[in-house]
Amino acid sequence: MGVLRSTQSMEAEVEEMRAALLRHGAGAWRSGAAAKRAAGAEEGAAPEARTVCVTGGISFVGLAVVDRLLRHGYIVRLALETQEDLDKLQEMEMFGENGSDGVWTVMANVMDQDSLNRAFNGCVGVFHTSSLVDPGGISGYTKHMAILEARAAEQVVEACVRTESVRKCVFTSSLLACVWRQSYPHHRRFPTIIDESCWSDESFCRENKLWFALGKTMAEKAAWRAARGRDLKLVTICPALVTGPGFRRRNSTPSIAYLKGAHAMLAEGLLATADVERVAEAHVRVYEAMSGAGGGAGGRYICYDHVVRSGEEFAELRRQLGLPIRGAASPTAAATATPGSRSLCNGKLARLVSSRRRCTYDVYYPASYD
Repeated sequence: MGVLRSTQSMEAEVEEMRAALLRHGAGAWRSGAAAKRAAGAEEGAAPEARTVCVTGGISFVGLAVVDRLLRHGYIVRLALETQEDLDKLQEMEMFGENGSDGVWTVMANVMDQDSLNRAFNGCVGVFHTSSLVDPGGISGYTKHMAILEARAAEQVVEACVRTESVRKCVFTSSLLACVWRQSYPHHRRFPTIIDESCWSDESFCRENKLWFALGKTMAEKAAWRAARGRDLKLVTICPALVTGPGFRRRNSTPSIAYLKGAHAMLAEGLLATADVERVAEAHVRVYEAMSGAGGGAGGRYICYDHVVRSGEEFAELRRQLGLPIRGAASPTAAATATPGSRSLCNGKLARLVSSRRRCTYDVYYPASYD
């Protein structure tokens, strides 16, 4: 959901977006995507079978997902929420007339079922990447915003279910929906490995005012509830702190909100980052695997590519953001485990996309939790 910014701020953001797109080869969209669509047509694939909708397509993650989808030959419909989003997209001048580069735009409010149905109609898949933003431009993600995030998730999935053409939905959640819970270091039921089976404790998030984590946890759970028993294939991707070129300007609000409680995450070995390009590729790979043999991809997927292990790395992360987080609240000392007492595992996603090392530590390879 958009926010108002000064003209100077908006112009700077547009320039940053344009530069980031050019760095990632988006200037080749016109030729590359068109060639792949032509190849698909030659193989007998109907255009509508390659049409997908991306919510939040003007966001840091959303724009990267659009880029990847076009590279993979999809026709993309961008669901934008505000006139400001549309103005930004037009100022980027990365596309020709609506639809000429495989990208169409449509206005849709994630709280409005009818507008979502109109946006999704004719698409076979939906990528829900949109997220609430902080109207204050700082880390003021609130408890109320967490509640709205959950409502929006429910609305989006319900719209997918009710739109006859939609068969699959990839939902962008967060690693924060997995890592926050009361620590009992010597309790045998307390997991030392954080994988897709782990959920953040909502009560713990409320007690420690971890509103961004609460919002992501509530939203993902709402999505799963809305999809349960319905004719829709749903997967959720839980990325770590998303970084990459321009993330200081393009992703500062969610980054600051994500880092609330970062000292505790660092101490427990759970502070991780994920490059935006890898996050976007994971979205497309998972989507394409959802129709595979035996039901294909399903369930949740943790996505990260680096674990921050030292104070120096953490300081550098803060420097890249350009904003101090010393005042951010951390969970109580009683909730903090021994340094490095837990570790992350993204084995499920790694098995899907590559044969590289699957976990933070090689000793653990989880079973599927589909």
